[in-house]
Amino acid sequence: MPSLNVSFSDEEMEGVRAAAAAEGSGLKQYLHDLGVREMRGKRFIAGATAWADRLRAEFDEAFPDEVPPSERGDGGVAAA
Repeated sequence: MPSLNVSFSDEEMEGVRAAAAAEGSGLKQYLHDLGVREMRGKRFIAGATAWADRLRAEFDEAFPDEVPPSERGDGGVAAA
């Protein structure tokens, strides 16, 4: 299994150890899980963005007053 050596300053290591302890986790598990959470979070954001982009036109049509003024086709004037 691949592994990684990562250098931390004394202050950084103290913070990482404290964060791991706060989660009730060992240092190696905490650092592993941190990377996995970051990867999953980015995947989630990409999926949510794609979903929103697919539905944006339908939403804008159903709720025209919610379209940001800068994106309206009427010169940016908001409905009163």
